[in-house]
Amino acid sequence: MNIVVVTQARSGSTRLPKKVLLDVEGKTLLQIHIERIKKATKVDDIYIATTTKEEDNIIVELSEKYGVKHYRGSENDVLDRFYQTVKKIKPEYVVRLTSDCPLIDPKLLDEIILKAKARDLDYYANIIEERYPDGQDIEVFKYSALKKAWKETTLKSDREHVTPYIRNNSSYNGGTLFKSDNHGLEKNYSSVRLTVDEPQDLEVIKSLVRELGLEKDWKTYADYYLKSPKISSLNRQIMRNEGYLQSMKKEQNDNRTGQNLYKKAKALIPGGTMLLSKRPEMFLPENWPSYFSEAKGCKVRDLDGDFYIDMSIMGIGTNTLGYGYDEVDNAVLEAVKKGNMSTFNCPEEVSLAEKLVEINPWADMVRFARSGGEANSIAIRIARAASGKDKVAICGYHGWHDWYLSANHNSSDELSSHLLSGLNPKGVPKNLKNTVYPFHYNDFEELQSIVNDNDIGVIKMEVVRNFGPEDNFLQKVRDLADEKNIVLIFDECTSGFRETYGGIYKKYGVEPDVAMFGKTLGNGYALTAVVGKRSVMEAAQTTFISSTFWTERIGPTAALKTLEVMEKLKSWEIITHQGTKMQNQWKNMATKHNLYINVSGIPALSTYSFESDNAMAYKTFITQEMLKKGFLASTNFYACIAHTDEYISQYFDALDDVYHTISDCEKGNKSIYNLLEGPVCHSGFKRLN
Repeated sequence: MNIVVVTQARSGSTRLPKKVLLDVEGKTLLQIHIERIKKATKVDDIYIATTTKEEDNIIVELSEKYGVKHYRGSENDVLDRFYQTVKKIKPEYVVRLTSDCPLIDPKLLDEIILKAKARDLDYYANIIEERYPDGQDIEVFKYSALKKAWKETTLKSDREHVTPYIRNNSSYNGGTLFKSDNHGLEKNYSSVRLTVDEPQDLEVIKSLVRELGLEKDWKTYADYYLKSPKISSLNRQIMRNEGYLQSMKKEQNDNRTGQNLYKKAKALIPGGTMLLSKRPEMFLPENWPSYFSEAKGCKVRDLDGDFYIDMSIMGIGTNTLGYGYDEVDNAVLEAVKKGNMSTFNCPEEVSLAEKLVEINPWADMVRFARSGGEANSIAIRIARAASGKDKVAICGYHGWHDWYLSANHNSSDELSSHLLSGLNPKGVPKNLKNTVYPFHYNDFEELQSIVNDNDIGVIKMEVVRNFGPEDNFLQKVRDLADEKNIVLIFDECTSGFRETYGGIYKKYGVEPDVAMFGKTLGNGYALTAVVGKRSVMEAAQTTFISSTFWTERIGPTAALKTLEVMEKLKSWEIITHQGTKMQNQWKNMATKHNLYINVSGIPALSTYSFESDNAMAYKTFITQEMLKKGFLASTNFYACIAHTDEYISQYFDALDDVYHTISDCEKGNKSIYNLLEGPVCHSGFKRLN
């Protein structure tokens, strides 16, 4: 006996239980599948390989009813089940099919069998390069190849899915164990789903059979699918080969220290991490290394010892001098040796306050904290105390505290256009409703209306984020604040020291009453500052603002040395230059690959997005593929002085291949959802399971 078809069938399925027993026009999916195989002329015998579980007795009964043989074996070791099915027969070739593909094409089956035999190949299939519809997967391999795989492979994912060991060690994929080739197709039909994994898939099969009957070839079904949006929209977003990808991913993750630790973290830490922007789900869900063991310059090493070049957010923009900058670290180490905390205050805070007033000559006084959210809350408390009014107009992102999040009590999601969607104000007192009013950047009329209609005491805004002021916007805001006796606060926690030595407001010649600085100020050490005019800042003494760890020594020490190094190197010029280079090369590469992107942000805090319905999937794919190439990368770039031309060149060499694949997806030659090895990254706040 030369050619034996072995098709997998079982009742158990996590996504769609008993799917092969489901009815389509009076026949089970398994029956339709078997009847179509029987029309192939090059097949000598057909076996159904099922499990020994009691629930699969029905599969045995149906195999006898449909006139085919069966074998019962391991539920999880499908490779062993396959091998044992044909072990006594020892056919020349085994054909692997799965019974959740009811519309398998008998003529295509014959064609692939004939070519495998004619070329004496160990392995021949139409799935090495996926151009046929999902549901027309056909693999033909020698019995000797199956036996070798059964003997040698130890990976659980290989044994759960029969052929990965053969495929991955085949000549087509650069291996040496098995002579192989791919059965190609000029037009790409890989976005078509003719298989049944989900309830939506079953509806597609029912629709096609109802419209076209059971006798058509694969191409007729596929073309009809593509021309019928009502049918294709049912299941086109389902990931191809999800079962194999999930088992392979699980196996990989079982051996990844970072992923294992993150699983533990989610059970111990509500939300998984202390900072939303560092959640693995924001980058590469289920595959992000998650934790670091060391960081230096722009390189990070994970818990498994793998190094990556950080071409993404550099500690959320905290390290413009690079990780572990020696001069700053050495100053901190010396301070620690002398003692970080005491009943006395550290003198460094006075020196730092003096330096910040020098950098901001319009200001007179400074208060310190350790985080951006704290600094924002301090600034609001002081400004409200100084103005004697509660209501605040805001533009941009200003932290997690009650005063800010209360804006989402005003309506469903007031803050979504300011940075993040999905921020639920649950736990924020409802009586704070209508105390904070968001306005949009460059929309002066909107701000003017808010000020005229409400008793606004404070205007708080980021000077820039994704784009700069238009039509003299900042000066108009300053003039309005002066006219209405409103305290104007510039939040420079993110933008400070990236384009100037100090606040980015210096570029535009408009000075605030209060400014906050953070992130870059300590080059990775915790220190934020609220800098302001005496007339406003003195109000801090009429309210209560105090915290023990705002008096520790490390933060001010790190900030003093960081400011010294910044001034000496003119670091803001370096990171702006490198950021500009990144923005220009993103645009050039997008043009090269016929992709459309929108680049925004100041050069040192660059970001871009794809003009596509699949934008978030493409972002996830970039992270996934660049990680394999040794880069932490997404669709943003926060520059540091360690980002040399050499690293930028290496980054774009790696990104070129990724863009090429994305271009293929945009042209419809590939489906991006078939290429992802896990879920699409999150774009806003979501509760974790």
